[in-house]
Amino acid sequence: MHKYMRAIGFSKLTDRKELQKLVTDVVVEGTHRRYTSNGYETLLAEFCKDFAVNTKSGVRASIGVAVCGEFDSDDKFTYDYYFPYLKGTNISSEEDVSVERHAAQESYAGVCDDVRIGVSLIFYLQNMIPYVKAKNSGELPIRGTTLTLSALSTSGTIMMPINKSEKDLIRNKRVSMNRSQLINAARKGDEEAIESLTLDDMDTYTTISKKIQKEDVFSLVDTYFMPYGVECDHYSILGEIMDSTLIKNDLTEEEIYLMTLNCNDMIFDLCINKEDVYGEPCVGRRFKGTIWMQGHINFPD
Repeated sequence: MHKYMRAIGFSKLTDRKELQKLVTDVVVEGTHRRYTSNGYETLLAEFCKDFAVNTKSGVRASIGVAVCGEFDSDDKFTYDYYFPYLKGTNISSEEDVSVERHAAQESYAGVCDDVRIGVSLIFYLQNMIPYVKAKNSGELPIRGTTLTLSALSTSGTIMMPINKSEKDLIRNKRVSMNRSQLINAARKGDEEAIESLTLDDMDTYTTISKKIQKEDVFSLVDTYFMPYGVECDHYSILGEIMDSTLIKNDLTEEEIYLMTLNCNDMIFDLCINKEDVYGEPCVGRRFKGTIWMQGHINFPD
């Protein structure tokens, strides 16, 4: 049973027969269907069904289940795997993305080197079929793509925000822009930028080491984004809530929080079962928890 099914409102789905019934329902009544040849005598197929949709502000965010498999030469479908998804609404990054196939099955992981995160961001690729089509037709690499990130979570805590004045916000924005410029320069081999970043990190470490003795760490750290556990697309995050909506799974009627987060200046959507959140999400507060990161590559028309 997929661990993150409860994040989209299937917390009571524990029986294998119920799971098989759900998978069959997604294949037969799928909201979206995509197909492509994998270069052999088989046809890759992906069936998706939305179980909750939010159209707030005219932008559509959908939560559902995707079933992937293949049709053989006798037109018989064999399902390989399934996964829950949240299709986000924001452009999270405009950096180039590289994609690698997982070893065990026909699924893919994306890698994005965005300077705002500080580490290589690895995510589970949602739109596998368009990527395989582009790969088989020899169109890769495709320039000018954007990336829409989204996340599922099974545990989270709502925290109060850090009190910041207008002057603090302006200074933080200026510092963030300056750091991004230095990181870009450092990636190109600029030794002065590398030295400046090193000194900044040392100063930050010294300042925090002094303050941490008398202050709580979450009053010093506004947001963070760190790898979590042994799986490369899992992260521990702390991000500011920019929007929050309570929606229902149409099938199970379980309530789900759909939030838009700003984490290290990167904006993405997150969904979590209402039962798994400690606290009440509100705009301005912060979400702290562990997530499974997904991504949708927006190929140019």
